[in-house]
Amino acid sequence: MTNYAEGMLKDGALKGKTIIVTGGGTGLGKSMATYFSKLGANTVITSRKLEVLHETAKEITEHSGYPVLALACDVRDYEQVEQVIQDSKKEFGQVDVLLNNAAGNFISPTERLSHRAFDTVVDIVLKGSYNFTLALGKDWIQNKQKGNILSIVTTYAWTGSGYVVPSACAKAGVLSMTRSLAVEWAKYGIRCNAIAPGPFPTKGAWERLLPGGLKDKFDPAKKVPVGRVGDHQELANLAAYMVSDFSAYVNGEVITIDGGEWLKGAGEFSMLDQVPEELWEAMEMGRKKEGSKLKMMWLYLNGLRKVKFK
Repeated sequence: MTNYAEGMLKDGALKGKTIIVTGGGTGLGKSMATYFSKLGANTVITSRKLEVLHETAKEITEHSGYPVLALACDVRDYEQVEQVIQDSKKEFGQVDVLLNNAAGNFISPTERLSHRAFDTVVDIVLKGSYNFTLALGKDWIQNKQKGNILSIVTTYAWTGSGYVVPSACAKAGVLSMTRSLAVEWAKYGIRCNAIAPGPFPTKGAWERLLPGGLKDKFDPAKKVPVGRVGDHQELANLAAYMVSDFSAYVNGEVITIDGGEWLKGAGEFSMLDQVPEELWEAMEMGRKKEGSKLKMMWLYLNGLRKVKFK
């Protein structure tokens, strides 16, 4: 039986490629960067916390045996972004892949957010992504070099979502940029794609977003049809495929990896998985006397747990 927590690609699949991972010091960025390095890539990780980056780079190199370059960068600052690209080229010769992963979020009623909080999320997610994308894209085009841009978005990038409005706005922008540039820059040999992950819990992020007992009360696994959250290696496997040459014909695509979560939430009657089997049987037998199935389901889901039929 295949283990989804194991690496998918063959050893050396990314050897010779230089990949910049924004937000690569912790969480999902670290997990993806670790797998890229294990597959032979020259990996560059960036964030604002250089100390954390150095610790992560050392850990990854000890695990993979390949060099990892740690560079402090505020993705909101275009000059810092350009410096990262130049430092990466100086170290490894050229940059082949960009992974736009840096993000920020607040779970909050929108009216409780200050305009500065809104700015913070949009600037990191959207501005940070277009800063790196534009700077590196210009460099590739000028030097007639092929490139590959992969951005991490969310499933609510195309549906929107309450209580994470700044993130929804920013991620929607990243997705639109991805699809637009996939068409515009393909002639230069530059591919642009995105991944929309579902719940892949990381200790720090989930505890900040859902403090105290909230992370247990709102257990994300309960919303996922396959009955569990994602393993970081599953996302790393998909990301590695997308930045590899094996995905050379994939362009302008967003791939969802969420166990069916967003589809369950999108369905108007998805909550009916709470209806027990015996009630389905009762509704089938009594539908003519008691009215439509939907009426009875409504009664059940609004508190009427015992339905008697004559």
